[in-house]
Amino acid sequence: MKAHVSSILLGVQDMEAAKRFYTEGLGWKIKDDYGISVFFESDGASPVGFYGRDGLAEQVGTSPDGGGFSGLVLTYVVRSETRVDEIIAEAAKAGATILKPAGPLPWGGYGGTFADPDGYIWSLAYSAQGTDQPYAE
Repeated sequence: MKAHVSSILLGVQDMEAAKRFYTEGLGWKIKDDYGISVFFESDGASPVGFYGRDGLAEQVGTSPDGGGFSGLVLTYVVRSETRVDEIIAEAAKAGATILKPAGPLPWGGYGGTFADPDGYIWSLAYSAQGTDQPYAE
């Protein structure tokens, strides 16, 4: 696994309020609004996006109440389901806590989630639906 973050997802309680804050308040421009998630123009950096806090917590296999879930998930997008499986196995072997084993995701992709020894959550994902994914490898 490379030292790379494909995107930064922030779990938010109120999607509309969060969008207003970043667009009207800070001048960020929305690149993609999928309803359950929003991504901003990245200017060449790792994309930043929002996802409903409850849905994001469910997707990564933890509780949205803050106990074990800070609302921050580091995503790592790869080019195949097989690579998701390989990295989940590598992480487990290295001592990670597997929060959600690799498998189909609610939005149609494939992924799994682990927490590193300090509790930071990594979400691995693959999707055949897009051609301009923020691939980490």
